[in-house]
Amino acid sequence: MATETPPATAASAKGATRKGDRIFLGLSRGSGITLLAIMAAIAVFLTWRAALAIGADEANFLTSFEWDANADPPRFGIAVLAFGTVVSSLLAMVLAVPVAVGIALFISHYAPRKLAAPLGYVIDLLAAVPSIVYGLWGALFLVPHLTGLYTWLDTYLGWTGLFTYHGGAARSLFTVGILLAIMILPIVTNVSREVFRQSPKMQEEAALALGATRWEVIRMSVLPFGRSGIISASMLGLGRALGETMAVATVLSPSFLIKASLLEPGGGTFAQNIAAGFKEAGSTGRDALIASGLVLFIITLLVNGAARLIIARRKEYSGANA
Repeated sequence: MATETPPATAASAKGATRKGDRIFLGLSRGSGITLLAIMAAIAVFLTWRAALAIGADEANFLTSFEWDANADPPRFGIAVLAFGTVVSSLLAMVLAVPVAVGIALFISHYAPRKLAAPLGYVIDLLAAVPSIVYGLWGALFLVPHLTGLYTWLDTYLGWTGLFTYHGGAARSLFTVGILLAIMILPIVTNVSREVFRQSPKMQEEAALALGATRWEVIRMSVLPFGRSGIISASMLGLGRALGETMAVATVLSPSFLIKASLLEPGGGTFAQNIAAGFKEAGSTGRDALIASGLVLFIITLLVNGAARLIIARRKEYSGANA
């Protein structure tokens, strides 16, 4: 029996060879190659300048607790910066992700449509607020109003050593973590909300028809389906928290000391140190800052790579929009 190519398939095959498609394919491929070339150029530049700085460093670059890159001989290390960057970012994740997932679930599955739409717009607008605005708000409003919380934490959790508070302005890594949590909240919320909206409606309706409650539907259908999306959204937020500069520089009282208590002023982050020290740095000092930026660059690449791997391992997520 003779077979004929279905009209839709034939049209699709013909469409793949059209001039417009070939141009679009070339532009897309060229954009991807250009992006890779730019990333490679950035990596080569950072590595070259970092090698010059590390070669002149008289201290251990990875474990030293001092930063005097303009001295003769220069001595600097990233131990305090790495500690501050990781701790403040993890604090932000712990505070922001549960709240963001809750807001996303409320908007996608609980809120009436008339309320869900305005809430979504507000979250979108918060994601577009410049970081310097968050920084000024943190310095003028958040820092003065956190003294009470610091005192409460010292009273009830001071015995742990992590929340010991001896007074003074609340310009510590804990405040930075709270501010970063507020900043990444819209990103995690928006991505999670879109993932939850893609959850299979037939499964939800079937569960409701069998007598499941709304929460049971979310627990058994929506959350398992959106697990990889939540993780990916969290890593996007983590990427912003790791690289945040102006807001951290505005709020934090930096020092090159690692303190056990999160409530004591001090510490620093890669991005904050670069923003604060680049203007006054000499030639070796700038190379040292670039070397610290290379470490941040590698950390950010690892975070983004991990997010891509998680998405790739969940094929059903990739086909959610189908």
